Amino acid sequence: MEWLLVPAAYLLGSVQPGLLIVRLLMRRDIREVGSGKTGMTNVMRAAGKKAAALVFVLDMAKGVLPVLVAASISGDTWLEAATATVVVVGHVFPVFAGFRGGRGVATGVGAASALLWWASIAGIVVFVPVVLLSRYVSLGSVVGVATVFAGFVLAMAAYDLPTPHFVFALIIGPLIIGMHRDNIVRLLRGTERRIGQRDEQG
Repeated sequence: MEWLLVPAAYLLGSVQPGLLIVRLLMRRDIREVGSGKTGMTNVMRAAGKKAAALVFVLDMAKGVLPVLVAASISGDTWLEAATATVVVVGHVFPVFAGFRGGRGVATGVGAASALLWWASIAGIVVFVPVVLLSRYVSLGSVVGVATVFAGFVLAMAAYDLPTPHFVFALIIGPLIIGMHRDNIVRLLRGTERRIGQRDEQG
């Protein structure tokens, strides 16, 4: 019965606060705006900073919640890792939104924080100044996720991080960075839009 948390986590991940909030506030489908993603950056483009901040918090919370539930009812680290993995996959490929979700940053950091809290904090500490200095959310996201992944690698090498937790990082780290491949190409070409520029791709 405990493993029913895995499909439940996927369904929770499939709930898209960005889609719901923009539809409520703006009567628009966020998937038809900008990058077509449902995450914080695209919501900021469509509905402003306050809506984007709310979406970030909700997306992160839905990453944390199912993993904490799994940890509280079971000592099975594979269940924890599976729950963390599928909640992010649900956010990126949501069944409730035509499999068109976000890039997975907030939900991924939330799920990771329930497995290795200090790695997620390190990722956020890196994300904020990179975005403030460069004004590229995508750059901050990629560097922040890479920092979280590096934390899992360090934990695996330095002490007894549960192998399933490391498997989570091996799957989700590359997935989230891969979801930014178009941003990475534009960053390399110098055509990526900064915060506040029209038609920013997020």
